[in-house]
Amino acid sequence: MSLLQQAQTKLTSLCDAARLERDSTVTVRVLTPDEAIGAKADPNFVIKKGKERVIEACWNESRGQAFTDRPCDWQGSLDELLTMDLHQVDRRAVFTAGLNAVLCGLKQAEGTIHCKDEEPARCGEEFTRRLHARFGVKRFGMIGLQPAILDAMVEGFGAVRMRVVDLNEDNINKKICDVMVWDGEKDLEKLIEFCDVGVATGSTVVNGSINDLIEKFQEAGKPLVFFGNTIAGVASLMNLDRICPFAH
Repeated sequence: MSLLQQAQTKLTSLCDAARLERDSTVTVRVLTPDEAIGAKADPNFVIKKGKERVIEACWNESRGQAFTDRPCDWQGSLDELLTMDLHQVDRRAVFTAGLNAVLCGLKQAEGTIHCKDEEPARCGEEFTRRLHARFGVKRFGMIGLQPAILDAMVEGFGAVRMRVVDLNEDNINKKICDVMVWDGEKDLEKLIEFCDVGVATGSTVVNGSINDLIEKFQEAGKPLVFFGNTIAGVASLMNLDRICPFAH
């Protein structure tokens, strides 16, 4: 059973314990870049470029979001969300956003909404500060390129202590922030061997790579920290380590 399927089972138990109405409505829509990250945010952010999008789920008055390259609108009942087949990327994205909204409403998860405007630019520096406070100066491996965070980590720890893997072919084999981006499918084990600490995008829960990622870091006996609001609910349910300084 995948990590997201386990989270679905736990969410179902929480909903039953809270006696939530299974016919209550969950609505998911694709946000514009300005809605997702703010009109004032740096246009170089991936969300601004429009290749990947943020979807937002609303349940009662609570909201939750997820980052995905397969965005779609959806509307259904809470029961349909809790029984959703999670084998397709677009369904995993919808479920993740819905899970975040429901857990926010149940006060079981925080930071389910993406930071906006000036906050994303400040995130990398604060993220790096928190990593330094916890781990000191170490070698870090980033899974899923986030340029603003990478830039701050290179500034804080040095490019020689950073390695990055990504699945986006537009990024692979390019030097970004003085760090060569490796292939996320071919070079993950090489990155794990290099680093002392892994930092991974929470969207791995949507693209389906999270199980393999966690397993490999556990086998290596190395800590793995997730970033981003997408994984807020799953991290809360499954006790995953997460840093997301300015999520709402």
